[in-house]
Amino acid sequence: MKFKVDIDCTPDEARAFFGLPDVKPLQQAVLPEVEERLRATLKAMDPEAMLKNWLPATLKGIEQLQQILFANIPRADGNKK
Repeated sequence: MKFKVDIDCTPDEARAFFGLPDVKPLQQAVLPEVEERLRATLKAMDPEAMLKNWLPATLKGIEQLQQILFANIPRADGNKK
């Protein structure tokens, strides 16, 4: 035996029927904070800002690597520092 019931109601009515809490005030309170954090994150993801943050560190790392390599390569004339 199959039993089918169609209920036509709004989400608010269904929530009240099942005894679930109304979360609209909470959503309205939290949504501005979420939007602000999202905007801040998107600003940090800006390609220009990312290059400004990463490029100096990358160049500094390359310079340090060169210094380490040049300090450890023996001189061609056989003299050691």
